[in-house]
Amino acid sequence: MKSDLPKVLHRAAGASMVRWVVRALREIGAGPIVLVIGHGADLVRQEFAGDDDLRFALQSEQLGTGHAVACGLTALSPEEARRDVIVLCGDGPLVRGTTLAALMQAHGRSHAAATLATSRVPDPTGYGRIDRDERGRFRGIVEHGDATEAQRRISEINPSVYAFRGEVLGAALPRLGRANAKGEIYLTDVFSLLLADEHAGRLASPAVEVVAAVPPEEVLSVNTPEQLAEVDRILRARGAAAGGARA
Repeated sequence: MKSDLPKVLHRAAGASMVRWVVRALREIGAGPIVLVIGHGADLVRQEFAGDDDLRFALQSEQLGTGHAVACGLTALSPEEARRDVIVLCGDGPLVRGTTLAALMQAHGRSHAAATLATSRVPDPTGYGRIDRDERGRFRGIVEHGDATEAQRRISEINPSVYAFRGEVLGAALPRLGRANAKGEIYLTDVFSLLLADEHAGRLASPAVEVVAAVPPEEVLSVNTPEQLAEVDRILRARGAAAGGARA
C-alpha cells in the first residue's frame, strides 16, 4: 500500500476498511466481534476506542490465516467458542450484511460443521479456487500459489467468507499442517480436513456446505492503492457519503 499505516486502516468512502467489515457484522447482530491484530496493533485499537462490543487478539507471529483464527478464538470464553463463528478478512470492505445473513441462513438450514460462501468472478487471479469433482461436489480449496494451470482457470473462487460450528473449528485448527508453497497454516485446509472426517465417519454429514452467496461486486479485497480507489468508488456508488459511514 506504499504506507506504514496498517492496511485495514486505509480509508474508503469516509471509513477505514476494517470498520466497513465490522459494520456488516453489526448489521446481522453478530457478537462479540474479535479483531486479530498484528502490525500496527495499537493503531487498530485506537480506531475502535470506546466500542465495547469489540475484542482484540494479538497475532505476534504471522503464520497464516489458520493461525490468525486460532489466535482470535483465544479472545472468546469457552461457551462463546462453542457457538457459530463467522470468519472474515479485514481488507474486504465490500461485504454486505445481507450476504452474511444469507451465509448464516444456509449454515443454519444445513446444520453443517462449516459453510463456505463462494463467488464467480471474471478474473480469479490471486484467489483460492473451489475444487469440485466430476459430479460437481466440493472437494476443497486450492490456493492460487498451489494451483495447477487447469485449476487457475476455475472462475469459482473463495472470497474468505465463512461460518463454522465453533467447537468443530477449535478442534480442527491444531490439526492443520504447513505443507504448502508459503509454509503457512491455511484456514482453508479445514474444509478438506472436515470432509475427510465425514468420509471416515468421525463427523456427521454434512461436514461442509457450499453456498454461492457472494456477488462479484463484493469480492474485491485491497492490496494496492489502485484497488483501494476502486473500492472507494464502489462504496460511494452505494450511497455512502465521505465521512458519513459510521459502524
